[in-house]
Amino acid sequence: MRTARSLDWQLAAPLALFYVAFVFAPIGLLVAVSFAESPEFDTFSLHQYARVFGDAYQRGILADTLQIGAQTTAVTVLLAYPLALLHLRSGPTVRRLILLAILLPLLTSTVVRTFGWVVILGRQGLINTALLGAGLVEKPVQLLYTHNALVVALAQIELPLMALPIINALARIDPTLIDASATLGARRWRTFFKVVLPLSLPGLIAGMALVFAGSISAIITQTLVGGGRMLFMPYHLYQQAILANDWPFAAALAVILLAFVLMVVGSLLAFERSMARWRHAG
Repeated sequence: MRTARSLDWQLAAPLALFYVAFVFAPIGLLVAVSFAESPEFDTFSLHQYARVFGDAYQRGILADTLQIGAQTTAVTVLLAYPLALLHLRSGPTVRRLILLAILLPLLTSTVVRTFGWVVILGRQGLINTALLGAGLVEKPVQLLYTHNALVVALAQIELPLMALPIINALARIDPTLIDASATLGARRWRTFFKVVLPLSLPGLIAGMALVFAGSISAIITQTLVGGGRMLFMPYHLYQQAILANDWPFAAALAVILLAFVLMVVGSLLAFERSMARWRHAG
């Protein structure tokens, strides 16, 4: 037994050391820098946090960032769950095609996919060309650099992170439970809400956490599709750290953003655990 445990520790040690050196240590350093009152690091206090929460402009940027994450997560749920259900009910060939369609975007970089949206949504893009050609509009419609366009682009880019966990969760559901529900007279919607949705909740929650964290930190897509008309926390961080050289303020912004992400993810996981206890109690 001791030999097995020793081997487990030896196998886990490289990953543990990696996380300590390149994840936890940088976060600890970031937190320490955020308490500096000035870029000279002469005194330490909560001054940088007071600058963020005491300024309506800074709070607005934070709120807009969290809002874009929530909206993107909602759109990906609406797109990914039906796709996962279609995957569950399809034959092997169609399942492979659906998986290929989901995985294919992951084989290209985020920059390429984002530039694809710039080509589609631009004034001379595919949509405006089609609208003008069909005579539906007299001049190009402003699609690029809008809030809705950014949500759609982020949803498309983050879709695999939502679809794959849901597909995995649906695949783990015992088909006899669905058959038993139908045999007992439950309609499809009742079976879905009473059996399928609760049992697929772990995958749904995992996807929501991944998409939310990914969309609020997607600086490339936010910058290229959102343009200079919208400012979100990742690019605001870059401005403060690189352009303004105000590292303590940028560190405080990063810590606050990280704290909000952890709160949202923690809330989602707590909700999933409470639902699991409710299912077992029922």
